[in-house]
Amino acid sequence: MAQIFPPRSNTLAKLSILLVVLVVGGFGLIAAMLYRSPYYTNVDESIEQPVPFSHQHHVGGLGLDCRYCHTSVESSSFAGIPPTNTCMTCHSQVWNTSPMLASVRESFQTNTALQWNRVNSLPDFVYFNHSIHVRQGIGCVTCHGQVDKMPLMRKANSLYMEWCLTCHRAPEKQIRPRSEVFDMNYVPPSNQEQLGLRLVKEYKIHTKQLTDCSICHR
Repeated sequence: MAQIFPPRSNTLAKLSILLVVLVVGGFGLIAAMLYRSPYYTNVDESIEQPVPFSHQHHVGGLGLDCRYCHTSVESSSFAGIPPTNTCMTCHSQVWNTSPMLASVRESFQTNTALQWNRVNSLPDFVYFNHSIHVRQGIGCVTCHGQVDKMPLMRKANSLYMEWCLTCHRAPEKQIRPRSEVFDMNYVPPSNQEQLGLRLVKEYKIHTKQLTDCSICHR
């Protein structure tokens, strides 16, 4: 019986399969790179707000403690957004006629909350508790970056699961004394891992459970 396909058909078939694999793999690689890029994660991109609040000025310049505005960070899953009367504690006396703060004064006078835009957000299927991390010695800078150097607030990390797991797998590399959690200028000591292992034991952190799915997905 005569051969239906010429010998070169086998080569063409193999090249076609290879081309499909390369194209699919290429698209997958591009998608993965895009997923981790600032274009998608918004890392290091300032978020427009109703008032251009500067953490650099208030925290770095004036030395305000995080807890002055984020009052529930030590006791709640949510750090808390300061009510307008917190702002007016100072701004009823300082810059009290500034056009830039007109919306703050209006918010206070009408008792209507300012609508701030979230900088860091997690999917609904992720459970995160600020108070647990604060209580276990994780500094604000670890997740939020050097906010005392941010003229406008921006996202410092992707907050992807793979990023969170780098800490959950080895918390001793990040943990610090509780007294230093809110210190923007804290520098880990040269024996950080030894200190971290001691604090993990002292704070009763169950490291084997930190990578359990139910810790973050409930």
